[in-house]
Amino acid sequence: MKRTVPVIITSVVGTVLILSVFFPPAQTLGEDFSLFFDIIAVFAFFLGGGNLVRIHFSKVYRKRDDWGFSIVTLVGFFITLIIGLGKFGTVGIGASVTATESYLQQIFQNVITPLSSTMYALLAFYVASASYRAFRAKNREATILLVAAFVILLGRTPLGMMLTGWIPESFSIFQIPNLAIWIMNAPNLAGQRAILIGVGLGVVAMSLRLILGMDRTYLGSDNE
Repeated sequence: MKRTVPVIITSVVGTVLILSVFFPPAQTLGEDFSLFFDIIAVFAFFLGGGNLVRIHFSKVYRKRDDWGFSIVTLVGFFITLIIGLGKFGTVGIGASVTATESYLQQIFQNVITPLSSTMYALLAFYVASASYRAFRAKNREATILLVAAFVILLGRTPLGMMLTGWIPESFSIFQIPNLAIWIMNAPNLAGQRAILIGVGLGVVAMSLRLILGMDRTYLGSDNE
């Protein structure tokens, strides 16, 4: 019974949400279910926060590898939580924590944003390394990828126009900037749409499996 009831709830809610898109009478019920989802998601934040504290506290207590980073994580978590719940830097209980004078907003602008910029800056080196390995012309497909990437890179710089600016307007498609635009708007866009169609079909198939009760992995194992 403890596994049957969640499956029935999932099937009913999934069916109603699908019907709410195609049948206007069910739209109100679909909006109510979406609101219920937001309410349930609030409790997921408590579970996620508690799980984070449990994992990192255990790591610090047992002094496992890199347990110093866990201390930093716990300190940052509790400081941000206390400042956010206390609404420090704001006036009144109804004030927004995203206001400019809010300490929570200051943490976001002066800590989170610089750290995010640093992470993306470091990520650029990994992207360059991965691109070097991927663009080596080992076979025909890799060669096509290498040529296309080279054309697009040149098309984004003034050098591309300098190299092919002499080509007449009647053959302007062969100018590197225009060729780069064609690659992005034709082959690249076609590939993106094919991927999105595949993802959409996968979502439909997975949704049907959940609604029909064929996939119950979200319930966990029977031993839990």
